[in-house]
Amino acid sequence: MADEAVAERAAEPASRDPQRPQGSRSPEAPPRGRERGGERGDEQAQGEAEPHDGPEAGDDEAAERAKERERAADRIKDLTRDPLAEEDGEDGPTDLAAAARARRSGRKLLTSGRDFTSFDRSRVGHAHIGDINVSLDARRSGVAMRGGPVPEEELRRLRRAHVEPAGYVRLRRALESRRLLVLGGAPGTGRTSTALALLDEVTRDGTGDGGRVRRVDPHQAEGVRGLVGEVKGGERRGTGYLLELALDRPGTLPPDEMDLDQLASTLAEGDAYAVVVVSVGSAANPLLAGRYGMVCPPAPSQELVTVRLRERLEEARDHEALERAARLAEDPEVIEAVGLDDLRPAEAELLASLLAEHLLGSLTREELLAGCRSIAAVQAHEWFAGVDRALAAAPSSGDGRTPVRSATAALFHPVAFRIALAVLGGGSHSAVSAAAHLLTWELSVQSDPDSTPSRPLFCDDPESDRALSRARSDNGAIDVAGAEVTGQLIFYRGSALPAAVLAEIWDRHFPVRAPVVRWLRLLADDPRPQVSVRAAVAAGELSVRDFEYGFGELVRPLAEASSPRRRVFAATALDQVAGHASHRKAVRKVVDDWSRYGTASLRWTAAMTLGHGRAADSVDAALDALARIGVRDQGRQLAVASLNVVRLLTLPECATVLRRLGQWAEHRREEYQDLALVTIVRLATTGVDEVLDDEPGTPLGDRGDWPLLLALAVTRPELTGTLADLLWTALNTARSRDVAFDALEALLRAASRGERAEGGEGREGREGGGDRMRPGLAALLPALTSDEHDRQQLEWLLRRMMRDQDRPLTTEQASALWRLAVPARQRRSDEEESHG
Repeated sequence: MADEAVAERAAEPASRDPQRPQGSRSPEAPPRGRERGGERGDEQAQGEAEPHDGPEAGDDEAAERAKERERAADRIKDLTRDPLAEEDGEDGPTDLAAAARARRSGRKLLTSGRDFTSFDRSRVGHAHIGDINVSLDARRSGVAMRGGPVPEEELRRLRRAHVEPAGYVRLRRALESRRLLVLGGAPGTGRTSTALALLDEVTRDGTGDGGRVRRVDPHQAEGVRGLVGEVKGGERRGTGYLLELALDRPGTLPPDEMDLDQLASTLAEGDAYAVVVVSVGSAANPLLAGRYGMVCPPAPSQELVTVRLRERLEEARDHEALERAARLAEDPEVIEAVGLDDLRPAEAELLASLLAEHLLGSLTREELLAGCRSIAAVQAHEWFAGVDRALAAAPSSGDGRTPVRSATAALFHPVAFRIALAVLGGGSHSAVSAAAHLLTWELSVQSDPDSTPSRPLFCDDPESDRALSRARSDNGAIDVAGAEVTGQLIFYRGSALPAAVLAEIWDRHFPVRAPVVRWLRLLADDPRPQVSVRAAVAAGELSVRDFEYGFGELVRPLAEASSPRRRVFAATALDQVAGHASHRKAVRKVVDDWSRYGTASLRWTAAMTLGHGRAADSVDAALDALARIGVRDQGRQLAVASLNVVRLLTLPECATVLRRLGQWAEHRREEYQDLALVTIVRLATTGVDEVLDDEPGTPLGDRGDWPLLLALAVTRPELTGTLADLLWTALNTARSRDVAFDALEALLRAASRGERAEGGEGREGREGGGDRMRPGLAALLPALTSDEHDRQQLEWLLRRMMRDQDRPLTTEQASALWRLAVPARQRRSDEEESHG
């Protein structure tokens, strides 16, 4: 047939059945193999087996058979719809691609081998590895330090070891000119060391005897006003004062501008200087925005480690080891074990000590890596230890009965933000903030159930949230209603922190579990996959730490829910648990029991878990369970079973799945046949990015915008014949014929116009996907159109697409698709005719 045949006949009157090309057959049962011409239609078979009493009886039976075929076709069409959209209506959209991307991102952040950190938490305030004992509790060190003069020896050591942050000179000049500096920074970033270094420089000409730099005890002095009195009563001129204010405590008010002006004037009179250190946050914002306020940048991590290493190795008199230590610090395994993008001064000191001790032979490599992993665990402990201690000791209200509860929401918000970031990290900043406010409410209610939490509406500070949580933001793609838009994403500054935070709250703070569970259940109902799926991954990681509790409080209740979204949450959490070898056997037992004996909801959840490929001993076992779920109760859950069979096709055992589909298509029971037919159609209408767990860079991952059927035909060429056989079966079976041809049309349009396989208008393939998909059709179509009858069906479909009033296929597009299907066979035919 010439290439232009389709285009030439497009303008002819429709002399054939508009729904079926001439000579096509419509067998009701799936054919066995691809024996063209050997299958028989239902009407012919029944006509030979059952004699009719007369013309009227024959007409009634034919009409009844026609109705039965129509009902069967409608049922297949219903089963090929998205089973996850039930709660939104039969045509409600669900974004499987966004869910898959969210799941990959969540697994990447949390599956880092850190769920069982080897660390002695009984001494979590210090890191004690081998002979190394370094305090890391930078958050509370300033507050706990008593007032008094700073020893000159400490100042000398500071001058030798201090690494100046960016903008240090600007900070010094501001202090020299104004006498007073309000220095803001996150706890542990070296802000106190920088303040001492500044005071040491500006007071070099002051009095000696260890009194030229003094710490002011905030518990003994009344904040800034108390410091004014101390400066006035001081006998020495040229003294530098360091005051650390804890503004995050309930009931603490920041000093106003008049107090600061008075202090600056008093300092000038006494030729003295003062640095007031505050934590960044909403309470400190007015101070940092005033004339005395400046933010303290963190010191550079690499320089910190280098300086500390030089100190350690000089003490050991091993001057040649510095270069080896620098190489060891850049070892990928060491970097992964530390898991922090930048180190704070105490952390740099610990890492340098670990590296030096390892080089000197005091620590094995395993002990070195264990010590590196402990750094993030210590940071998580500092964030959560004793946060609500002040609330537990709240004073009475005056009547002796009702306790006075300060702003619990303001106290818990930084804590809630860190937990939300651990769960939803990599998502949008707005999603993390909204989830943090939900958790703030739950924590506040748990802490004070008799009071309604209140929170100011205009006190959020994104910069403070990032600084207090060691977070960073970046622009990236966000899934919104099936489309990707650019938005602000937020991450921890280090891969170790999410797992460390979850481990800390789950293992050491049992009362926190109840509000966190309630919060995760709320997130399970969120329609955004970036929220619900990431929360499910985190729920799985928490369940690994205490499977009895996690299964009973999170997995099982949601697995029995009426909402598909909650059941997907439970399935995702179970699969995350199955990713840990220690719990895989238990998960497989649970899923197998649910698939055999569970309620309808539990079987549905089991099917969704099996589709990930880790909840069964083998792919064959997963397919057995999915078939058991799909055919039960007249195929009530066949749709969700077929979806998860398709998901298994992304695994290396793809050939096993295709073989089972062929066996089901030939099965004597109609439920198995339907399972095969629905799965084949779903395979043709599912995009790779909707079911793939792999990151880009794999053969399938690089074709995320392709229909899965075409991607498999290109990446697994040895399976092309089997794929074509299965699609041919669906195209030539009466009850699946209509939806199969619709799926084939979507494939053709995907390659001709760049539309995705689901065929929605306006959903263009990324990077000109149409041209990139042509190799998939070039591999599939010749195998699908092996004889004249098949080519007639393709010709009919192309003509129908050309006559589509809404999206007509152009002549050039139809001819190009025709050439993809028949060129090789046509050339062989021409050669045979010429030789004849």
